[in-house]
Amino acid sequence: MTDHILKNIRYSILDLATVLDGFTAADSFKTSLDLAKQSEALGYTRYWFAEHHNMPSVASSATAVLICYIAGGTKTIRVGSGGIMLPNHAPLIVAEQFGTLASLYPNRIDLGLGRAPGTDQVTAMAIRGENFNAVHNFPRDIDKLQQFFSADNNRASVRAIPGEDLDIPIWILGSSPDSARLAAEKGLPYAFASHFAPTYFEQAISIYRNNFKPSEFLQEPYVMACVNVVAADTDAEAERLSSSIKLIFLGAITGKRGLLKPAVDNIDAYWDQLEKEAVEQMLYYSFIGSAKTIKENLEAFVAKHGVNEIMSTSHIYDHQAKLHSNRIFAGLFQD
Repeated sequence: MTDHILKNIRYSILDLATVLDGFTAADSFKTSLDLAKQSEALGYTRYWFAEHHNMPSVASSATAVLICYIAGGTKTIRVGSGGIMLPNHAPLIVAEQFGTLASLYPNRIDLGLGRAPGTDQVTAMAIRGENFNAVHNFPRDIDKLQQFFSADNNRASVRAIPGEDLDIPIWILGSSPDSARLAAEKGLPYAFASHFAPTYFEQAISIYRNNFKPSEFLQEPYVMACVNVVAADTDAEAERLSSSIKLIFLGAITGKRGLLKPAVDNIDAYWDQLEKEAVEQMLYYSFIGSAKTIKENLEAFVAKHGVNEIMSTSHIYDHQAKLHSNRIFAGLFQD
């Protein structure tokens, strides 16, 4: 039975437009489009960007702009946000932006929403200004968005044009049980950030499924898990390539953030035991290795958790190695 378990699973991409050491954000955008085109040809379902701010290695801060760029350079793959950090934006502006995207690229745009700032508190204050201390009500703001997108908002005093009466799927993103309860209550698909926040994954998806209420948008629970993927021809080469993402996470926990570095042969020379354990805990849901190794581990993961979709994110310095990893990973769902 496990020979066929992955054939029923959709597979997608999360991109942060990662900036490489020695390159620029402009270079990252070009390689993102190259990766998106390859992903479309390989049968990936969707290509999402995450909103982050004030992070040297992450160039996806203007998320809607990048979505437009990638959607314009591809033909069929769904493109969206994983996610838009809603407290950073007025719901009307999000509705207008994604209404514009959905008008330009019908039936191809996804709107994933998160409640975190996607940055540090000082930067969040710079983004929100006088609204920083205001009470942010994530569920209420989602209600506003849904109202702006609805056909029956056409007589309201405030309307989203474009945006009104457009089919723009909304996803709830999260890394905690709170987001799971919200997604269940609203009957929306749920995407969990297990690629960097694995702690509550099992609890959250259980809460989501057990409390799910069917809605006009979704009749049954739908779980997407985002995981780290580094695939190569051999386990040893994949482990070497994975040193780049481990260095990024090491920078995050030590407060020494920087650009994505080339792979190193001996990652143990860069961290102590406590740092290693902290990074490995954050990267718990990572699939690193050859096609055979990743397939075995991924089948076990899907069998245990019953997810509907896997979203992979790959911080690999060498672009050709990243394309090769992307190709290997897609093949697991097709064999």
